[in-house]
Amino acid sequence: MILFILPLFSGGGAERVTLNLLRELYNCNYSVGIIVFDKSGPLLSMVPNGVPIYNLGTSTLRRSIFPLVRKIQKIKPKVLFSTLGYINVVILSVRWFIPKKTKIWVREANIPSISLKNNAFPKLMMFFYQALYKKSDRVICSSIKMRDEFVSHFSVPKSIINVLPNLIDIQKIRSSALPMKRFDKGGVCYISSGRLTFQKGFDRLLYWFSELDNKKSTLTILGEGHLKDKLIELVVSLNIKDRVSFRGFCTNPWQLYAGADVFLLPSRWEGMSNSVLEALACGIPVIATKESGGISELALQSKFGAISVVDVYNDEFLLLMGSVIASSSTTLRESLLPPMYEVDTVIQTFTKWIDED
Repeated sequence: MILFILPLFSGGGAERVTLNLLRELYNCNYSVGIIVFDKSGPLLSMVPNGVPIYNLGTSTLRRSIFPLVRKIQKIKPKVLFSTLGYINVVILSVRWFIPKKTKIWVREANIPSISLKNNAFPKLMMFFYQALYKKSDRVICSSIKMRDEFVSHFSVPKSIINVLPNLIDIQKIRSSALPMKRFDKGGVCYISSGRLTFQKGFDRLLYWFSELDNKKSTLTILGEGHLKDKLIELVVSLNIKDRVSFRGFCTNPWQLYAGADVFLLPSRWEGMSNSVLEALACGIPVIATKESGGISELALQSKFGAISVVDVYNDEFLLLMGSVIASSSTTLRESLLPPMYEVDTVIQTFTKWIDED
């Protein structure tokens, strides 16, 4: 069995990547299961019927450690897959209690050199990464930039690091993108998506949006998070309330992606944004910050003009936002997503690793 670990079924990109992998492996007749600390969250519906969900009912990591180890000892999976840094270090720190034949694969969701600095315990997490990640059987990265950081910053042997593109179901996304939806007031329709946290940079995006000359432009923001109330207050103070729409978590964001003119990624740090990949699959171009992880690699892999990567410190992001022209198209545009992110390509690579181990 390939056993996945998540704290709960929340709507983050790392969780979505994990559940996409689980679903496609199940469709390929691999034995899969998932352990959660709490069986709640909007992505629970992504788990196929027939996949065992082991709910620890513990809510927090601290309460989950011993029940988690006992469950792993009982299941004895071939591969244990974890994708959130704080869970990764705990799993690796207790690997002496995990069956010897079980391979531990840890996937990193963010560029560590930036994300760890913004952790509540940055020095401690840096130490854990340096001491423990090298003890895993595979470290899975979403970009070459991330891989190189693990080698140079954390002394992880390159031999155990693999780069795996995020799996994107283009066919499902494009079939779900119709009919397109558009928040239109006669100007450019901008869209962005992610957890409403400091990392995602929606605060600075709102400032940039308020400075645009075209006051008929609109901005749709998808996602939930603890900064929602503060962001709404900021919208009111900037006098853009009638042109900004907070849609919360959306089970089908692709209709809104397809109807927009451009996707905006204002993040302060990232790994590889799933939302950007899905927006490209819907055929809309992207403006992203240089800080957004592997986005520069993605831009090189994509068609010319599909992704603009900019430095936020010289107003380039704002200038590019202002140069976008509203689209009059009512048909779904051609996908801009590179083939390496398609389901068959990613799953072929992943199953090859399983069979090797």
